Amino acid sequence: MKVKLPDKVSSRVVVTFYLTSKGDGRDELDFEFLGNNESKPYTLQTNVFVHGVGNREQRFSLWFDPSADFHDYKILLNQKQIVFYVDDTPIRVFKNNSDVGVGVGYTTQAMQIMGTIWHPDNWDKIDAGLTDTNWNLAPFIAHYQGFDIDGCQAQGSSIQECYSPRYWWNAEKYWTLQPDEQSKLENVRKTYMIYDYCTDKQRFPTPPAECSYNQ
Repeated sequence: MKVKLPDKVSSRVVVTFYLTSKGDGRDELDFEFLGNNESKPYTLQTNVFVHGVGNREQRFSLWFDPSADFHDYKILLNQKQIVFYVDDTPIRVFKNNSDVGVGVGYTTQAMQIMGTIWHPDNWDKIDAGLTDTNWNLAPFIAHYQGFDIDGCQAQGSSIQECYSPRYWWNAEKYWTLQPDEQSKLENVRKTYMIYDYCTDKQRFPTPPAECSYNQ
């Protein structure tokens, strides 16, 4: 999905593109663009919910101005891994470790594509709640392009058919990152990641079990 963010100061305004299932025990994969201000550019936050449990935020500064032009944000999802991409650069991996006993589940529900622009009243992750929204600058308009998304139409709530090898993303070469992609991922984590729940010792004195697998 190609997205262009509001080209004005948009403190505490959140633009999203995400996949989500229905119900309280939802699976969800999030791209969330946290509004900017005069001294701070947009922040990209990703999150992964598995069976209703999230709290897996990773945040990144971007190496471009996401309000100046459209950029491509993609999610690769198969039975082995979930990969978040920005302009074909992998920025995050969440691997299926449900078969190695690390106590981590994996997305198993059919999900639909959603996009929103909204204003959270009580979300301290955005500027720690210190910057208010200047409503004199409204409306805040986000643009979406490129709705020709490859996907599998699930039959009811089951996604087993979507693991069929006839879908290109289930080919073995997409089960792990290629060496050049792994190098790009490591560079993004080193250069542009500004928050990782895995290293937040106040929230998680013991890192969540999946963290060592998702580097």
